[in-house]
Amino acid sequence: MKPSMIFFVLLLPSLVLGILIRKTLAESVSPEEAKQLRDEVREMFYHAFNGYMENAFPLDELRPLSCGGEDSLGGYALTLVDSLDTLALLGDRERFATSVEWIAKNLRFDINKTVSLFETTIRVLGGLLSAHLIASDYATGMRIPAYDNQLLHLSEDLGRRLLPAFETPTGIPFGSVNLLLGVDENESKITSTAGGGTLTLEFGILSRLTKDPVFEQVAKNAVHGLWTRRSKINLVGAHINVFTGEWTQKDAGIGTSIDSFYEYLLKAYLLFGDEEYLFIFQQAYEAAMRYLFTDPWFVEVNMDSAAIVWPLFNSLQAFWPGLQVLFGDVDPAIRTHAAFFSVWKRYGFTPEGFNLATLSVQQGQNSYPLRPELIESTYWLYKATRDPRYLDAGRDIVASLQFGARCPCGYCHITDVEDHKQEDHMESFFLAETVKYLWLLFDLAVGPDNLVENGPYKYIFSTEGHLLPASPQISLVREHCSYYGAYCNTSGLRQESHAFEASKESQEINGSSLHRYWGSGTVSSSLAFRKTTGSGLIKGFCPGLTHGQKFGISYFNSVDLPQPREDESKNHSETAQPQSHMTVIVSGTSSVYSVSNDDDSVQKRSKNELENHSLKR
Repeated sequence: MKPSMIFFVLLLPSLVLGILIRKTLAESVSPEEAKQLRDEVREMFYHAFNGYMENAFPLDELRPLSCGGEDSLGGYALTLVDSLDTLALLGDRERFATSVEWIAKNLRFDINKTVSLFETTIRVLGGLLSAHLIASDYATGMRIPAYDNQLLHLSEDLGRRLLPAFETPTGIPFGSVNLLLGVDENESKITSTAGGGTLTLEFGILSRLTKDPVFEQVAKNAVHGLWTRRSKINLVGAHINVFTGEWTQKDAGIGTSIDSFYEYLLKAYLLFGDEEYLFIFQQAYEAAMRYLFTDPWFVEVNMDSAAIVWPLFNSLQAFWPGLQVLFGDVDPAIRTHAAFFSVWKRYGFTPEGFNLATLSVQQGQNSYPLRPELIESTYWLYKATRDPRYLDAGRDIVASLQFGARCPCGYCHITDVEDHKQEDHMESFFLAETVKYLWLLFDLAVGPDNLVENGPYKYIFSTEGHLLPASPQISLVREHCSYYGAYCNTSGLRQESHAFEASKESQEINGSSLHRYWGSGTVSSSLAFRKTTGSGLIKGFCPGLTHGQKFGISYFNSVDLPQPREDESKNHSETAQPQSHMTVIVSGTSSVYSVSNDDDSVQKRSKNELENHSLKR
């Protein structure tokens, strides 16, 4: 790819952004229209939910064109389980209670089915845990009188059936496991980074509720297994061998096969207060912004050399601006969201892949499977800035879904964003995430009256959009030292706060009202604007060991990979520093690029590598 072509790609979003800003200023959503849009989104949910219950239940997912159903993941009423907390969020007590009662009586996991560890964790385990925490707590206003922890018992049973997947030399789990028989001897030893590193929230909550630490331990070990094998410039690849720890695909990015690995590092810290996750996230985020960010787009690079191998916007990258809002890095989030949304405006949907070199849909990646990530980031940016452009973006998204994706019994996948041909399939995450974030966006504009904004707890959203509360039994408050001395409990150590005061629920920063996650006693890293490196919120330094020394997070020597049974990490006394392999240098509006020697590398990527991990993340 020629430098001039990439330079043009970088300039294009600025032009598009200017057009979008002028348009939104002229056509902003009024409060009355926001209320109408919120009610329309509610109707969208029930059109799809009722279509599923009447035509597909108890099969996993709906066929919205033919009004049928299919077992797509495990045969456990997937869409109903995935929709439980959305019913609660909408205040639908009757259907929430009826659904919980049916699941408690009928759902079983002692079945001879091989399932995806990742998808089962985020969709089923997360759905059950979220619904349990809502149904069992009077403070939520959705307490079910006859409920007796049945969903928690199901969650524990499912969690134990997933544990055999973690029995590997590296601690990184297999991608699939049989719920009755464990891991098959012929199961693939290759898994994605997201698949192995996106388990900490659900497994951590399960440990806290059952008081059995094993779930949290195996999930954290998986993160360790991945992070200790990062490159010397703190990037991780897309796929890894769970036995040898060898990277089988070294493309590093923020999208397909990696995305939610970043997401759960920050969210595990926000929910559990575990400083180790913050420490890892800050290193990972700094590396991503240094090597992957070509303002406002993100590219994929070789994890060792940082040479560009994949100049592509893929739709799963669209979660990133929302994550940046949680981290407090809002300015680049605004620019990146505008670039991503320009693709939606061009086609009416975001294709799975948009080539930044040719400015066209990437061949073979032209579908839109009702993904929520762009909507999720739109919600978070509106929550942070109250800028009306994000309501306008939400209105455009609703119009696209209603005009192009609505089917007789639900909402259809779009096979091709260029001709809007429909496909007879509706993923469960449409009800768990897509309409949920749209509804929250417009309800926030109207004057929110829902569990998330006005409930008894602050909530973290899982990567499947499930509501995970920072309740006392989940978010165990502990005094601890965070990265760069962000929260030091050391007598006589002077600290200067740059975060929100603990007694305040919100604070105006640069004209933006940002929502706090925690009350008194803890510090949220998500709510202050910071440098892109994410330096600590409270200045001050804890004496003693560095975090690298304390946690023992060192590099695994991948040069001489041992045999599986001899897999041992070689510890280093110091963490290696990022090397000068930067291939994208951005300064103002000019850019200099050093492209990989293999300009055809994009075309040579394995189809299996691209399609692996294609169900969601």
